[in-house]
Amino acid sequence: MTPPLPLDSPARHPVAPGRPFLGVEASVQGRAWRDRLDIEGQGRAQAIAQLHGHSDLLSRVLAARGVDAETCAAYHDPTIRSLMPDPSVLVDMDATVERLVRAIKTSEKIAIFGDYDVDGACSSALLASYLESCGCPYVIHIPDRLFEGYGPNVDAIRALAADGAGLLVTVDCGTTSFEPIEEAKKLGLDTLVIDHHQAPERLPPALAIVNPNRLDDLSHLGHLCAAGVVYMVLVALHRALRQDGFWGDARPAPDLLADLDLVALATVADVVPLIGLNRAFVTKGLAVMRARGRPGLRQLLDVARADGPPRPYHLGFLIGPRINAGGRIGDAALGAKLLLMKDDIKAGEIAVELDRLNRERQAIEVGTLAEAEAEALLALGLEEQGACVVTAGEGWHPGIVGLVAARLKEKFRRPAFAIAFNGEIGTGSARSIVGVDLGRVVRAAVDSGLLVKGGGHAMAAGLTIEKAKLGAFRAYLEERLTDIVTRARHADSLLVDAAVTAGGANAELCGMIERAGPFGSGNPEPVFVLPNHRIVRATEVGTGHVRVRAVAGDGAGIDAIAFRAGDTALGAALQKAVGGPAHLAGTLSVDRWGGNERVQMRLIDMAIPERARV
Repeated sequence: MTPPLPLDSPARHPVAPGRPFLGVEASVQGRAWRDRLDIEGQGRAQAIAQLHGHSDLLSRVLAARGVDAETCAAYHDPTIRSLMPDPSVLVDMDATVERLVRAIKTSEKIAIFGDYDVDGACSSALLASYLESCGCPYVIHIPDRLFEGYGPNVDAIRALAADGAGLLVTVDCGTTSFEPIEEAKKLGLDTLVIDHHQAPERLPPALAIVNPNRLDDLSHLGHLCAAGVVYMVLVALHRALRQDGFWGDARPAPDLLADLDLVALATVADVVPLIGLNRAFVTKGLAVMRARGRPGLRQLLDVARADGPPRPYHLGFLIGPRINAGGRIGDAALGAKLLLMKDDIKAGEIAVELDRLNRERQAIEVGTLAEAEAEALLALGLEEQGACVVTAGEGWHPGIVGLVAARLKEKFRRPAFAIAFNGEIGTGSARSIVGVDLGRVVRAAVDSGLLVKGGGHAMAAGLTIEKAKLGAFRAYLEERLTDIVTRARHADSLLVDAAVTAGGANAELCGMIERAGPFGSGNPEPVFVLPNHRIVRATEVGTGHVRVRAVAGDGAGIDAIAFRAGDTALGAALQKAVGGPAHLAGTLSVDRWGGNERVQMRLIDMAIPERARV
């Protein structure tokens, strides 16, 4: 039977943008502003306010995210029990559990092969921690991004087999790894794949492949990250071992809920939609993280100088990048080691090293991004014509191309590729905009022979390409994506939740809005507009950020910052508008640094009021 849609799935109440907001049809970035709520949504907001006693503003935010009066209570308290289906709904789940039970009961050595990003590190640590509780020997292998590349490879498989592994489990990879899994089979290793990436019609010869994005999987769990899928495998495995009498006084069962901090971290860092089960993972995982029980995360939060209790922001912008730094330019295994570490001193040493690597990564990224932006501007021309941005450079560090692609996507508002060449072969990453499925396009390019290999999600993809085929690949993308990107960019309006004033943007308001969280992909952070506020100061600070001070008509002021906006239309407009009125759009947060609380806005757009235009 097809599982029902999650209570908080936007598909239950599709929200169409409403009327123009403040009459803005073209902001300084060329975007129209639209009320996030249509007329039907406004009716739901009114019902929520009347039946649940919420403020009008909170009711609007909830209704704009597909919530209605019936589902409001469940939305506020997403639980694992109510949102997680029977794990056996996933194809190959039972076969996977059966093989793992056999390995655990016979103390067979299990090789865990993970990806080198946050999701891979969390997935590897989740499985390893559980096997440790079972007393089952294991070894973790995280491939070196430079020398091994993404996913299983033949040399690593041979080394793991020679080391005595009898079972290979790939996490956050493996769905398209035909040759390595065939090699594992020849060497007598059974392979279990636990993944979430888009899958081809033909699958590699693994014993079992648990992937909600398999074409024959009807679980409707394709929004899970790999760590979420691993967690479901562990729930099913835990059930099987309990039924088998494996746990007892001599071997106490582990608390799976205590590992939700890892699932939450991976879910936020991998930018999967925060709907359904994912919201429960993040909500409960953040609660676990606040107890600061895992030494590795505790040390990393302190090194990153996280303010206040852990929030999705901390996971996505402070913790995630530091764990990723190991896989990008350092030791790829550092992230998984940190998450499994029980010793505070050793965990602190790894956290400091990851922090150092992250600063080094930032320095490398600045130079590469400048080259990529120059190439993109030359290719697009003054009128920025082109469906997507494809940049490439000899000697670029492969570990930062994903970040460069993300920055290019933000700057040019179209899908972007960044490819690092080392001789005749290049490895690259791509980031997309809403409405353009890049994973599907990259897989089709592989099938057509334009790419050596590639795959990914709708919003992100990776690829390997021969330099001689780069021009043909660019032409292929323009042909396949021009109409799709045109439609997506046309529909790219800024959706606004409400207007507030500087005086009303206080800590109490932010605390109230957090009740609609956690926010992230698929459950966007509320966007507010400060209408007709006078900009009294706009100064470039740091690495291209623009810090702003705005004042309302009643004299109340608020600080705001536009990240990486120094050389953008937004940054230029902010500095030009000093002394005059502006509509400022952004998200609100409470800065708790130094023990003091102050609200600031992260600016994402700006418009000049019609009466102030000349």
